[in-house]
Amino acid sequence: MDQENPNDSGTGDLTELRKEIDKLDLRLVELLNERAKVVVRVGAAKQANGTPIYAPDRESAVLKRICEINGGPLPNRTLHAIYREMMSGSFALERPLRIGYLGPQGSFSHLAAQRKFGSSVEYRPLADIRAVFDEVARRHCDMGMVPIENSSGGGVIDTLDGFLETHIRMCGEVVLEIHHNLLANCTADEIKAVASKPEVFAQCRNWLATSLPNIEQIPVASSSRAAEMAAQQKGLAAIGSDLAAELYGLKVIFENIEDNPNNMTRFLVIARQPAKRTGNDKTAVMFSTAHRVGALVDVLNVFSRHGINLTNIDSRPSRRRNWEYFFFVDAEGHFEDPNFAEALAEARHHCGELHVLGSFPRATEPI
Repeated sequence: MDQENPNDSGTGDLTELRKEIDKLDLRLVELLNERAKVVVRVGAAKQANGTPIYAPDRESAVLKRICEINGGPLPNRTLHAIYREMMSGSFALERPLRIGYLGPQGSFSHLAAQRKFGSSVEYRPLADIRAVFDEVARRHCDMGMVPIENSSGGGVIDTLDGFLETHIRMCGEVVLEIHHNLLANCTADEIKAVASKPEVFAQCRNWLATSLPNIEQIPVASSSRAAEMAAQQKGLAAIGSDLAAELYGLKVIFENIEDNPNNMTRFLVIARQPAKRTGNDKTAVMFSTAHRVGALVDVLNVFSRHGINLTNIDSRPSRRRNWEYFFFVDAEGHFEDPNFAEALAEARHHCGELHVLGSFPRATEPI
């Protein structure tokens, strides 16, 4: 009598389960294409009345509703990723979007843009952050992705200066977990120098001091530019993302070399128009104070009296007069909220200038 092969147990059940998945896939594809047909009609309606293709408030509402109706077992984060990719395909059907970011390819800005807008839009790598602002202002790009602050390194001054020098506004934010890797096309013993952004060196200071002491550090405009250089020069390593390693054919010599394992960078989506209210928003305000004692405190007290929580404050020289500064404030709420509108009107009395840089849906978790 033949003995039953234990490796064959359950094979029949597995075959049936795969057939069931195939049937579900068929239904899913049919439903996705039915949805896409409606998207085409939506795109036609938007173009007829001049409505922007990307609506941050609508994106936020869709993702919120998906969480509310999700009964599992898929986690919300998985469904968010699926729906972001579907939205990316929808943009392509309505009108392809072009997103500018700090390049070259493989930068963390590139990674943040991909996770936000998916694979069906056009991406344009740009030489520096100012170029991202300029290309959005010139309408060569529909939107841009720029870093604004890192949990370890603080604010990104080039982005703050971009708002000082242009009339571009914010319409979204992205929080990205940042994991730095040492990339090279040689062994660790053969590394003679390391290239990356100055901010990245700061975020990996302790690891570099203990693991690569006395190795030359070469500052460059972006981590992806460093990866591009490392791919061409033996003995040169780069600190960058795993996406950069993949794009430039580099080996990951050491993973996760950042000093802070909870390292995060917040990015802003910049555009020519702000977002509509969602009920869970943030607003960015830029202002200079009047030239008198206590003016800054007076402005901050206005927001406090109106119950507005300030989540971040930064400053930059105005570049117009010595010792004059612009202050950048992030606050919870939308500038059209009644209490926010009243606070802005009152705060103007204490300011030399005050500009609302935009309201946008608040990022509730890393993307």
